[in-house]
Amino acid sequence: MKTKALKDSRPAFMKRSFGENVFDVANTLLFILFTIMFIYPFINILVISLNDPYDAMRGGIYFWPRSFSISNYKKVLSDSQIFSSYGITIARTVIGTLSHLICTGIFAYGMSKKNLIGRKWYTIFCTIPMFFGGGLIPTFVLMRTLHLTNTFWVYIIPGLISVWDMLIMKSFYHGIPDSLEEAAKIDGCGDYRIFFQIIVPLSMSCFAAIALFTGVGHWNSWFDAFIYINNDKLMPLQTILMRIINQSQAAQNAKNVTSQVTGGKTMEVTPESIRYATMVIATGPIILIYPFLQKYFVKGVLIGSVKE
Repeated sequence: MKTKALKDSRPAFMKRSFGENVFDVANTLLFILFTIMFIYPFINILVISLNDPYDAMRGGIYFWPRSFSISNYKKVLSDSQIFSSYGITIARTVIGTLSHLICTGIFAYGMSKKNLIGRKWYTIFCTIPMFFGGGLIPTFVLMRTLHLTNTFWVYIIPGLISVWDMLIMKSFYHGIPDSLEEAAKIDGCGDYRIFFQIIVPLSMSCFAAIALFTGVGHWNSWFDAFIYINNDKLMPLQTILMRIINQSQAAQNAKNVTSQVTGGKTMEVTPESIRYATMVIATGPIILIYPFLQKYFVKGVLIGSVKE
């Protein structure tokens, strides 16, 4: 009788009210609006970069090129430094992210041990630089003293350790049962084997999140090269982009137009169109790769959620 009464009352219980339906519709419309607000600037930049430069100066281009042209990309890609800067950016992103995860992960693993002598003082010493820094000039002097200026490793070595990421990893390690490490030590595993074969697989969600933010940070970084690098062959793509943006703004203020003759044919572009084309070239790969990385990120969350 109780089961029958429950079945009879279930449809009425599950019926949604008018207010709930209105709330869902309002939420859907609001998120669609936010999505359009976030995506439209990228679409507009892409459309203007694919439009004829002088036609784009008239304005009124929103969702589709009015006069299709790839002259902007021909101009940008004709500079061989774009391809070399692409290589530098990809190399620093891959090497910097992997080295950051390994060094910070091992550091956090050591700091997570309760039997570490002086762990409280180590934590305090590590936390102080999070709030107090030496400043730009002392940092530059330090990099020059270490002979890191005008070298590729100035992108990698300063970012090997992050105290904030270390604290996040350490908190995550505390959720892993100690019985797993004790069983591994009984089987003869050392600390490094325990870390790479047990801790890392169980911490994939944490590693995936930190890898995502670290990789995007390396890809978008330009200020470090602006300060420490004088060799154009070591310039990352974002620094080249910033240089082109500054040059285009100066050219616009002077009402200057760039012209180039290629293959006996005059190709005219504007500083504004060059800036948009360079922005698409610089940000396009990371936007296209992100959906594929997100799949592995979600998979890492599922793996890291299973502890025992």
